Amino acid sequence: MGVFDIFKRVRYYSPMTQVVLVGLVCFLCPGMYNALNGMGGSGQVDRTTGNNANTALYSTFIVFGIAGGSIVNLCGVRWTIAISGLTYALYSGSYIYLNHTGSGSFTIAAGALLGIGAGIMWAAQGMIMVSYPREEEKGRYIAVFWIIFNLGGMLGGVLPFAINFHSDSNSLSDGVYIAFVILECLGAALGLALAPPSKVVRDDGTSVVMVKYTNAAKEAVEIVKLFLNPTMLALLPMCFTSNFFYSYQFGPVNASIFNIRTRGFNNIFYWGAQMAGAYALSFLLDNQNMTRRRRGLFAFGIVAVFFNVIWGGTLKQQLRYTHGPLPSGETTDYPGGLLDFMETKRASGPIILYMLYGLGDALYQNLAYWIIGSLTNDSQRLSRYSGFYKGIQSLGAT
Repeated sequence: MGVFDIFKRVRYYSPMTQVVLVGLVCFLCPGMYNALNGMGGSGQVDRTTGNNANTALYSTFIVFGIAGGSIVNLCGVRWTIAISGLTYALYSGSYIYLNHTGSGSFTIAAGALLGIGAGIMWAAQGMIMVSYPREEEKGRYIAVFWIIFNLGGMLGGVLPFAINFHSDSNSLSDGVYIAFVILECLGAALGLALAPPSKVVRDDGTSVVMVKYTNAAKEAVEIVKLFLNPTMLALLPMCFTSNFFYSYQFGPVNASIFNIRTRGFNNIFYWGAQMAGAYALSFLLDNQNMTRRRRGLFAFGIVAVFFNVIWGGTLKQQLRYTHGPLPSGETTDYPGGLLDFMETKRASGPIILYMLYGLGDALYQNLAYWIIGSLTNDSQRLSRYSGFYKGIQSLGAT
């Protein structure tokens, strides 16, 4: 079978095609943001502006994550995702302004706008990913999306690693930010290639969505009902803690004990480990030889044990230092100074631990989405559930 024969077999209106497309959008938009944010302070020596921008981002993300599902139900997936993608490009571009002016106000404002766009985009993405597949395919579809999405973070880590390989600077150059802006604009444009949910048909001939009338008043009521839903309230701890650790991993770890090129090097393996974790967990989540409850309990046990092990290692590492490089010029107090990946004896342990952070995050996030996807197959409800998950997640990350 030739390459063109394979393309002929691809059905545009199939659920897998649509999940791959939204994965590519997130590869180019949130994936690039993750790569940039993973540098700690978005690649700046002084992480104050980056931290303040993230606070603004998550503050608006809380509101528009929760409301995002209803916005998607009212406006559809194409334009909501495309316009949301442009907010990622604006945010990355704001760091060029920061590099030349030293003023962080534009970056903080761009962070607030990104929170609006990200909240809506992730609600749409979650609806596509967990409502389009059949019950026995949800683990695989989540893994396919997660692998494509995190390939963006992985390749985004290659950019600062390669561009800053011979640099002694502790901040990213304009060229890196420009590359991110271009890629994120491409991702926004790709959002227009998505099909309306009403036209997507599974391989067994069933539609992924039953077209139902909705309006702004109804969606407002449904948002309120989320906070009265016993199941969603029971999932609040899971939602709240699902991104709780990001700011610590990217700032007080990656940006505090590694030099600039090693931060990019670390992110290649951090996001690569996410891909491996999603792929491995999908086999358990879709295992039809076990009941759904049994699969969920096994996956929960794996996540719980894994997280306790890596955070035990993190505690041991954290006791060795109190701060990273400071704006005053003082370097980290980590023993021996900033780590470089070429110093294998000193750096191998912390680098492996950082990589395991990514693996743990993938296990957690994929299990969370699988749980949400098991609650219903109604696309409108799942868009609200996904938005609720991302909104409460942002509250925890704030």
